[in-house]
Amino acid sequence: MLSARKAVQNLQEYHPPLGRRDGLRLDFNENTEGCSPRVLQRLREITAEDLARYPERESVENLVAQHLSLTPEQVLLTNGVDEAVHLLCEAYLEAEDEAIVVTPTFSMYEIYAGATGARPVRVPCDGEFRFPLAGILDAITPATRVIATASPNNPTGTVASREELLRVAHAAPDAALLVDEAYFEFHGTTLLGDIGATRNLFVARTFSKAYGMAGLRIGILAGPGEQMAAVRRVASPYNVNGIALALLPAALTDGGYIRDYVSQVIDGRRRLACEMRVLGIHAWPSQANFLLLRIGERHREFVALMRQRGILVRDRSSDPGCRGCVRVTVGTGPQTERLIAALKEVVAELKLGSEVAV
Repeated sequence: MLSARKAVQNLQEYHPPLGRRDGLRLDFNENTEGCSPRVLQRLREITAEDLARYPERESVENLVAQHLSLTPEQVLLTNGVDEAVHLLCEAYLEAEDEAIVVTPTFSMYEIYAGATGARPVRVPCDGEFRFPLAGILDAITPATRVIATASPNNPTGTVASREELLRVAHAAPDAALLVDEAYFEFHGTTLLGDIGATRNLFVARTFSKAYGMAGLRIGILAGPGEQMAAVRRVASPYNVNGIALALLPAALTDGGYIRDYVSQVIDGRRRLACEMRVLGIHAWPSQANFLLLRIGERHREFVALMRQRGILVRDRSSDPGCRGCVRVTVGTGPQTERLIAALKEVVAELKLGSEVAV
């Protein structure tokens, strides 16, 4: 009887809680306003002939490389960061290899690594979700072939310093270090400039967050040119759809739109953190477009009551080290006002505050 590989049979599936998302969507870290008007205008110009053609990445990759001050050989457009992770695992992991994953974090790192037959090795952050540099260095073995981390991290919003990440890369020269910068725009610090001098460093970016193009599924994997040649061998030449490729140049031209949205988010993040201190709710310092809140044992009620007020937030209690935690995306100024008003009501109704227990 036909059966899948054992590595696939043993994988834990990831089922994001999509569906029934009517309301203010502060649950998936999406851009809460949507894409630039320039992107919508370009979408209206798409023709039937455009849709009948196979997509061609090269010219858009060249444009993206120029935008990032990289060479075309260093850049691959991908079907979101998800595919970037998948391709990296396919290129570098053999069965019985090890992939170090900093937790809590994006679930797909571990899933894609495990699908190859490699063994995911979890390295947990401490109680404040600080980057576990010492733990990673201790976990590196001759079998380590991939190390995956996000900075800013999801769901915590915490970051690793450039010095820490480069120390990891240098400590594991035979492993591909993936730094997922999906939330770069809200943080402003990148390792892209270190790719040329660090031969095992890869950086992923996405247009799903600040750019408001999550539905188009387009991201970037950047790395040393000689290593990216190997990654391209396991990528489909048609991995990014033609509509996404047609719209991305328009998105890149509207830096003012992105800067305005990011500015509102950063201001809202600061205001929300201040309000949480006043309410006695612990929020971890974040450099992303969200805050992780420690709600405690009534986290499910909290999420439900926010939904009743038309605001969706994400329960992260099942993540390692996140028991009782809820993640809240930050949007525009008016949306943050609405969020804070609802939070005050729910915190009062549930009698949450300084004595919240996890």
